[in-house]
Amino acid sequence: MLSSLYLRNFVIVREAELGLCEGMTAITGETGAGKSILIDALNLVLGGRTSSNVIRHGEDHAEIIAAFDLSTCTEATVWLKEQLLYAEQECILRRILPHSGPSRG
Repeated sequence: MLSSLYLRNFVIVREAELGLCEGMTAITGETGAGKSILIDALNLVLGGRTSSNVIRHGEDHAEIIAAFDLSTCTEATVWLKEQLLYAEQECILRRILPHSGPSRG
């Protein structure tokens, strides 16, 4: 389960942190409120492709951090172990998107 999402210099967001609680979360808002930005950020931190146009104007890089609670997700824990990545309760993914060069995770 996604437990938090942190964005810095991503699209129009200077800095934001979204904390999520157990259970269902609905993200609602008017057109242009930023719902798609959250989905795009989650896609990128999970390894999706991007271009430098997701970096906030005037900044040299963007950063996305996602934390996942693994305590109730045995499938994710098994998959991580198969990849030789070990996490018991929490998995934190971080991706830095520079204006030039490859992104780092």
